[in-house]
Amino acid sequence: MTLRNMKPSPEPHLGAFLRARRAQLTPHECGLPDTDSARRVAGLRREEVARLAAISVDYYTRLEQGRVRASASVLATLVRALRLDDDQRSYLYELAGRTADRPRRRRQTQRVRPAMRRLLDQLPEAPALVLGKRLDVLAWNPAAAALYTDFAALPADRRNYLRLMFTDPAIRGMHQEWAHDARDAVAALRMEAGADPDDPELARLVGDLSVQDADFRTWWAEHRVNGAAYGTKRYRHRLVGDLTLDCDTWASPDGSGQRLMILTAEPGSPSHDALRILTSWTGEEPGTDRTEDLAR
Repeated sequence: MTLRNMKPSPEPHLGAFLRARRAQLTPHECGLPDTDSARRVAGLRREEVARLAAISVDYYTRLEQGRVRASASVLATLVRALRLDDDQRSYLYELAGRTADRPRRRRQTQRVRPAMRRLLDQLPEAPALVLGKRLDVLAWNPAAAALYTDFAALPADRRNYLRLMFTDPAIRGMHQEWAHDARDAVAALRMEAGADPDDPELARLVGDLSVQDADFRTWWAEHRVNGAAYGTKRYRHRLVGDLTLDCDTWASPDGSGQRLMILTAEPGSPSHDALRILTSWTGEEPGTDRTEDLAR
């Protein structure tokens, strides 16, 4: 037999486990609509598991049939899509032959560059954020807290720009063009994922949002990428009303992947006046520490 005719070795035990597990779940407990149509099999359909894991139905089908080997990132999303406990997760990785991928990589601490912190302090009227890997919010100025939310009051693992756009009702609701902005943010994360597709923290973020939000599942599965560094955002703020802001992002020159995102308004415009009113209500002094090193 030539190498050209050789096929991947089947993994029937992995496929059997995936089929058994999806048979134990219902659409309702996974956050999916339960249609009235009769089901030929118990539990979730293949296409439903694929949606939850943000992968194609064809890929998932081949995975159940043992025709492809799952990557670490796909396994991580399946753990969440199929709601596996720790023992089931270990068993899944064992069946997939991925035990060599563990123990997990040590999480690297993301520390904000001092120059980035100084820039935040020197932008009193312009909301500004320092974004790290996976769009984690590493630092912010008082104007950004006034515009979005009190980041300091959030647990560190929730301080993620994309996670907040999808799961925080107030932040989601203030975007007048939420679908456009959220889809662009998903595309930005997808582009970043190309540099490190097996990042376990990325897999956790994608898995969580895939389970929680149907739009995220759809947009992540599109594999659309977006590296745009500027654009316009339209907000409806609960205190100052409508805002049209230019959004510009600059990458740090040190290769850390950190980006400074700044929102500004045309001088003399209603949005500029509204921003000045909003920031005048923040009483934080420059130099106040509004950062927290994230072990991610």
